[in-house]
Amino acid sequence: MNKVTYMSFNKVDSEGLLAVLNQDELRTHLVKHAYFDAASLETWMEEKITVDSLPGCRVRAVYIDDTLAGWCGIQPDDNGHELAIVISKKFWGNGPAIFKVLMSWAKDLGHKEILFHLLDSRPEYNALNKIATKVHKTELLGRCFSTYCIAVNGEKRNIGHQFNG
Repeated sequence: MNKVTYMSFNKVDSEGLLAVLNQDELRTHLVKHAYFDAASLETWMEEKITVDSLPGCRVRAVYIDDTLAGWCGIQPDDNGHELAIVISKKFWGNGPAIFKVLMSWAKDLGHKEILFHLLDSRPEYNALNKIATKVHKTELLGRCFSTYCIAVNGEKRNIGHQFNG
């Protein structure tokens, strides 16, 4: 089993994070944006540090077996708070373990429901369908996402897919 640790962004090797966030395999599952350079990454990291300080939020770099793998967090969303997991393809098998930690954080932070937006380039996940109270399509920044609404207390009230548009 891999050792996963979470670190505040103000302690992260920015060059290592730059390399991860600019990986083409990873970017195919993110909203299109310019590649990061040192200056844009610094600005982005400062924004994530600010988000981390907001009530109900937590943003961390993810290290797997002492290697910087990406980042994850709970951050504001237009409809509440969302989960984010952005990790290098090399570590994608660790996503479910990171998800469980995020759900634990959501409970600790007092959330009742959390959203998880996955770009339409991603397959449907049966495990998420089983725990979601609702699944619907969402358009964000000009891209289509599957949005999973998940009760933090673990209630499994999936009422089926509800697609908008």
